[in-house]
Amino acid sequence: MELSSFILKKLYFSEKKSAFEISKLFNCSENKINYWLKRCSIPKRSISEAIYVKHNPKGDPFKIKKRLTKEEMKLFGFGLGLYWGEGNKRNKTSIRLSNTDPALIKNFIKFLVRIYGVKKQDINFSLLIFSDISPIIAKKFWIRELKIKPNQIRGKIFVIKSGSIGTYRQKSKYGVLILMYHNRKLRDIICNMIEELK
Repeated sequence: MELSSFILKKLYFSEKKSAFEISKLFNCSENKINYWLKRCSIPKRSISEAIYVKHNPKGDPFKIKKRLTKEEMKLFGFGLGLYWGEGNKRNKTSIRLSNTDPALIKNFIKFLVRIYGVKKQDINFSLLIFSDISPIIAKKFWIRELKIKPNQIRGKIFVIKSGSIGTYRQKSKYGVLILMYHNRKLRDIICNMIEELK
C-alpha cells in the first residue's frame, strides 16, 4: 500500500485525524501510517497537540481579532495587564483569574469575548465564600451581576471559616469568584504576549 503526501496531509492536517484513525480508514496498522507520515516528511503532532486536537476537532474555539478599535485597544491593554498582575499563570491548561469585584470580572470577560472571540457560555467559574455567607445568596449575586447561567458556576462552593483571612473578608461580601477558561493554546498566547512585554 502506498499513500500520497496529499491524502495524508488532508486527513492529518485538514481533517485533524490521528494516525490511529487513518489506519482504520485504510485497514492497516498504525505503524504503517506513521511510516508513511515520516516518508512524506509530515511532522507528527506532540502528545499535547494531539490531545488539544481531540478536544477541539473543529479547530480553535476562539478567534483572535486582528484589527482593534481605540476602545478595543484600551480593553486589550486592560485585560493583558489584569492577567499579568492577577491571573494564575501557574496553571498550564487554562486562563484563571480570581477577584471579589464583579466590575473587574465583567471587563475581563469582555476582554476574552471581544478580543479573542471566546464564547461567554464556555467560560466557567467556581466560588470561594466565608462560612457566614449563604452559598445560595452568593451564587445568585454572581449569576445576576455577570448575566451567566447557573451551570457556569461549577462544582462545590468552597467555604472558609469567617475571620481566617482578616480584613480581606470585608471586601468579599459575596465571596471570591474564580473565572476559568479551559484552553491551553489561548492561555499560552496571552502568557507569551506578557513575556514579550517584560
